Amino acid sequence: MTMLSPLERKKNNFAKSLLPSYAAEIKKYDEVYTSFVDYGYTKELCELYADNFINDVKKPAVEDIVQIASLYDKIHDNKSAAFYLDMLSDKKLSGDEKFAYCIEVIKNESKLGHWRDAEDFRTEHINFLQNYAQKKSIQQQADMYIALALADCAAKHYPQALKLLNFGYKPQGRNDEKLLEIFITVVYIYACWGDEEDLEGAVINAVSCLKLFKDFEFGWSKKYYEKRIIDASNGIL
Repeated sequence: MTMLSPLERKKNNFAKSLLPSYAAEIKKYDEVYTSFVDYGYTKELCELYADNFINDVKKPAVEDIVQIASLYDKIHDNKSAAFYLDMLSDKKLSGDEKFAYCIEVIKNESKLGHWRDAEDFRTEHINFLQNYAQKKSIQQQADMYIALALADCAAKHYPQALKLLNFGYKPQGRNDEKLLEIFITVVYIYACWGDEEDLEGAVINAVSCLKLFKDFEFGWSKKYYEKRIIDASNGIL
């Protein structure tokens, strides 16, 4: 789940943004987002986000719980991500919230090595995910396929995992971060498989994709993705 800019967050919460109390909330979000812009995905960002929008809030928003889980996932703290996702396990979700939640749960259970839980959760929600994904952008469809591939990877069904990532994604310009995410996931799958020859080719493809980027949105982005590729080649996503 991508970190939203303050303007994007306001658009997503238009009705709420009309309330007088929203000014204080957006001020807090500006502080969190500034940390993200300056330093990227860090433990400090996660703690700042959690303290402002979840830990000290009576009824935290679903989007904030999913977002904090995603942020912890980005720094490989999947136990913390699981803690927050568990807050939503008994809630009746629908639409975008359910779609984002399901993707984060499948990814997180897979990365924790809980392949059976990941498969059971996928089986329970696969009809919703596939039907809902058809209405969404190709980038959001990619998020779903990446999550499903990780579940197969965790269960050591490596050929199936790679097949899922070959779903017909078309590059969306030179700075296509989603395409890069797909390539990095392929690197990770080959690393988990222990296929050294294909792993080398996958790393070359991911690096070549990164080199196509004309510019980066944030100063830390290039080094972040370079590290992502290295980590993935060592079985860390």
